[in-house]
Amino acid sequence: MAFGSVQAILDAAANEPLWQAVLDDDCRDRGVSQQDSLAKMNTLWAAMQRSTREYDPDRRSTCGLSGGQAAKMAAAKGTIAGPFIQEVISTALMVGEHNACMGRIVAAPTAGASGVMPAVLLPLQKRDNLSDELMVQCLYVAAGFGQVIASRASISGAEGGCQAEVGSASGMAAAALVHARGGTPAEMAAACGMALQNILGLVCDPVAGLVEIPCIKRNVMGAVNAIAAADMAMAGLNAGIPCDEVIDAMAAVGKSLPSALRETGEGGLAATPTGRKIAERL
Repeated sequence: MAFGSVQAILDAAANEPLWQAVLDDDCRDRGVSQQDSLAKMNTLWAAMQRSTREYDPDRRSTCGLSGGQAAKMAAAKGTIAGPFIQEVISTALMVGEHNACMGRIVAAPTAGASGVMPAVLLPLQKRDNLSDELMVQCLYVAAGFGQVIASRASISGAEGGCQAEVGSASGMAAAALVHARGGTPAEMAAACGMALQNILGLVCDPVAGLVEIPCIKRNVMGAVNAIAAADMAMAGLNAGIPCDEVIDAMAAVGKSLPSALRETGEGGLAATPTGRKIAERL
């Protein structure tokens, strides 16, 4: 894709909707028609929907570390967060557990962060009766911002820590939510930037090297953070630092993280006594 900065996306969006600018760029980059691009994105949206429909609360991952928790969260009574955020949380858990149990998910931007996008978009679509067409547009918005993050920083936990995975997903989701709510391109950029700021420096420390603890529940944090960032942006709050500069800071922070905190399973939660016992048992 041609966009090397968020500012370049905003410039392109001066003449057409931001999602359309990303779609057009995809067509040019891959040499496909708009119909082909839309068909592919519709396929991804359908796969996100299936990842929750096919969730089985009785299934457990091979190692037994995950499974069934999304159903517990969905059934909880009197939550502090209320029904909508409760559904966001349970959806993020569903997709993460579905992934851990070898179910099909959409890596947006990675498998480890696959719960964030569906967790914010599916409950919103249900609550506000939004069309699949609008949700697909949201995926284009997310893809545009995600491409810039990937090119200027990273979406790999091994390279940049969990800020590069759940953090990137949270920024992408925040921008997508702004589009879903009718916000402006500038608000999308602000939402993405604020979401990334909030997760800057997040380490990647999977227990036993598996994408389960703490990865699945970090998807919950990424989803809720995206909602807060989108609401702040649409309320007119100033991000303070331009989105491109936040992404560049994210790249610098990722490079400065020690290897023990970049998906090696040698630091953070993976290095706790319990984390080591789990690794030894497995």
